[in-house]
Amino acid sequence: MDLSPTGTSAPRPTPVPPFDPELSVALESLGNGPRAPVTPENLAARQERDAATRPRPTAEDLRADGRFEVTELSVPALRDGPDVTLVSVRPAGREGPLPLLYYMHGGAMIMGNAWSVLPRIQREWVLPLDMCVISVEYRLAPQTRYPGPLEDCYAGLLWATEHAAELGIDTDRVIIGGKSAGGGLAAALALLVRDRGVPDVLGQLLLCPMLDDRGHTFSSHQMSGLGMWDLISNETAWKALLGDRHCAADVPPYAAPARATDLSGLPPAFIDVGSAEMFRDEDVAYANAIWRAGGQAELHVWPGAYHGFDGLAPQAAISKDARDARTRWLRRLLTHSRSTEPRPAG
Repeated sequence: MDLSPTGTSAPRPTPVPPFDPELSVALESLGNGPRAPVTPENLAARQERDAATRPRPTAEDLRADGRFEVTELSVPALRDGPDVTLVSVRPAGREGPLPLLYYMHGGAMIMGNAWSVLPRIQREWVLPLDMCVISVEYRLAPQTRYPGPLEDCYAGLLWATEHAAELGIDTDRVIIGGKSAGGGLAAALALLVRDRGVPDVLGQLLLCPMLDDRGHTFSSHQMSGLGMWDLISNETAWKALLGDRHCAADVPPYAAPARATDLSGLPPAFIDVGSAEMFRDEDVAYANAIWRAGGQAELHVWPGAYHGFDGLAPQAAISKDARDARTRWLRRLLTHSRSTEPRPAG
C-alpha cells in the first residue's frame, strides 16, 4: 500500500494507456459539454438535443447528385409493434444482385438515427466495394425496452432477405454490422439469426460494440470518464434498455451479448475497439470467446484510441488505419464468398 508524505495511506492511482496524440488534440478541442455524463435525470433532455442536432440527411441528400439510388421503406413488425423504417442505398445504375451490409447505428440504444450514418458508409463501402446498404431505424430506449429494438432489427433483416429479388440483394452475401450500440445489436442479431435459423448471414462487423450491461471489467473502471463515455452514462443507457432486469442474473445474451455462454456457429466477426476506452476488455473477451468456441474473429485494438475516435478525428492517421482495416476485411470476406461453392438455402 502506498503512503502519502504525511504517512497516511492513500490509494494508488490506476495507470491508464495514453491517448494517441492526434486523438488527444481532437478530444481537448471538443470541450467538456458533449462529454458530460448521461443520467436518468437528464436523459430526456439529451435525447431531445440529439434529435435536434444530429445530422439527418434527406433521401435527396443521400442520392448525391444521382450517384446512389435511395429508398425509404416501411416494413411490418413480426410481433406487436409499429412498422420498421429501413433506408436502402445502392450504387445508381447497377443491375443484378449486390452484397448487402445491413447496418445498425450507434447512440447507446438511447440516441441516433438511421440516416446520419449513411454518407460515410456510402463513401467508404457502397461505391468502393460495389455493395448496397440498409440502415435500420430501430426504436430507442427507454421508450422501447428490450427486446423491442432487437426485434425491429430482426424484422427488417428478415423482410429484406425475403424481398431480395426486388431489392437487388445477393442473399449469399449479407453482412450485418454496427457501431457502439449498433455493434452490440449486430452481435445480438447474429446470435438470434443463428438460433432462429433464418436468414443466412455471411459475417458480422462489430465496431467498438456495446456488449455487457454489468460494467465489471477492468477497462470499464480504468477508462471511465477519460474519453467520450463513462460508467454513469453506460449504466443509464443499459437501465433504459433493460429496466429492472439491468444486471440481473437472467439477462439473455440477445440483450447483452457478453452474457452468451455459447458462441459456436456464428458467422466470421470483425471486432475493433480502442485500447483507451471502456469497452476494450468486453470486446477483447468476446473475440476470445468466439475463438474458444471454434469460430473466426479478426480483432483490432487501436492503441491510444477512445470510444468513437474515428468519428471525432477522421483525419488522424490511426482513424485512417482503422477504416482501411475494416474495408480490407469486408473486401476479403466478399471475395472469398465468390470463390466458394453456393451454400445450401436455409
